[in-house]
Amino acid sequence: MTALTSANLGLRRALVTRQVYVVAMLVLLAFGAMARGTMESSKPLSQEVYVWQRAWNDPVQKAIQQHSQEFTGMVVLNAEVTWRKGNPQLTRVPLDYAVLREAKCKVGLALRIGAFSGPFTADAPTTKYLEEVAYSIIAEAQANKVSVQELQIDFDCAESKLQGYRTWVEVIRKKVTPVPVIITALPSWLSQSSFSSLAKAADGYILQVHSFERPKTFNSPFQLCDPVLARKSVMKAGEIGVPFRVALPTYGYVVAFNTEGKFLGLSAEGPAKNWPAEARVKEIWSDPRALAKLVEELGKSHPDALKGIFWYRMPISLDVLNWSWPTLKAVMAGRQPRESSRVEAKRPEPGLVEISLVNDGEVDLSSRPVIEIRWHHARLVACDGLRDFEAIELNSNAMQFRARSTAVAGHLVPGGRWSIGWLRLSDNEEVQVEARKP
Repeated sequence: MTALTSANLGLRRALVTRQVYVVAMLVLLAFGAMARGTMESSKPLSQEVYVWQRAWNDPVQKAIQQHSQEFTGMVVLNAEVTWRKGNPQLTRVPLDYAVLREAKCKVGLALRIGAFSGPFTADAPTTKYLEEVAYSIIAEAQANKVSVQELQIDFDCAESKLQGYRTWVEVIRKKVTPVPVIITALPSWLSQSSFSSLAKAADGYILQVHSFERPKTFNSPFQLCDPVLARKSVMKAGEIGVPFRVALPTYGYVVAFNTEGKFLGLSAEGPAKNWPAEARVKEIWSDPRALAKLVEELGKSHPDALKGIFWYRMPISLDVLNWSWPTLKAVMAGRQPRESSRVEAKRPEPGLVEISLVNDGEVDLSSRPVIEIRWHHARLVACDGLRDFEAIELNSNAMQFRARSTAVAGHLVPGGRWSIGWLRLSDNEEVQVEARKP
């Protein structure tokens, strides 16, 4: 009996020792993860948006008035510094402070700074200049009774200059305190030894995982934002331990090559470029379905240092290279945007039938369906296609509206309607309308 008791005691001690060891290892792993900033979290992420427009026209004002309540915060472009022969050139954006005062979310200001090679010393004239610009735009907003929640600095910084950039951040942050200073950063910066100290010199950063590079050739496959690489960058950023938000793109851009395959340029903001008539042009867009899945995944599990998602950029009615609001709203919820369209046939007068294509979904329609019209007894008197659709007579009782092979690119936005053609019949007869993929 004594031997059995001793054996039991020995077994118990071994089990207790093992349990203590396991608990100790788990604690050490937890503290190690905390030190690296990689603790996983499912806390809700903030949803913020960038307003890049330099002209605050009616569509910009209406977008803010109608949708600002959907976001935690909004950052508006307020000033941009470029360089000419080493001298700063300042462009100010005349903001509508009345609209910003009424915005139903936090408001921040963005200061863009073009590429600069140095010097970056605290007492350099360029440093003092940027310090004053940062202070002045915040002071002006506050004088107009806008509460500035952050200053976002978007500097086109070379990776070799990150240490010097830190000096700028420290000087500007001291000048504008207590307004937080946030910097934008690229995934490639995360591998630089100087980035950690730069990030810690600011109050946080925006990790821009969207690419603004150009395709190598006209037919090269290209993603504006690769969700797999984006998630890897987010996890790597989490190891630094500095609070950050990830910027996801809502826009597209137009890229052009000449007939010999030479790159001509790209356009993502403002009017189309003056490219030759024979230029080969195509659009490259961020994929709302892929990004919706990424948002869903990040919502379930993300590094504790990740605090939110920053959308580049606010949908504006005249911004044709950007998602529409229904698309962004669905993606923000981590939900696949619904695709749906219908064809309408209206009879404004006897014998006349007008055909319209309506987008009643949540995502742009970039492809054009083939629309077939059928009737029984009447005779086709006349017909015509509109908006790059051509009318094709199939037989005495049927015709089609089909996109011409020379049709230019275009998107039917959610809620949008295109008049695509009309036909006139000899009698006031009902027609059957069917839409199918080309």
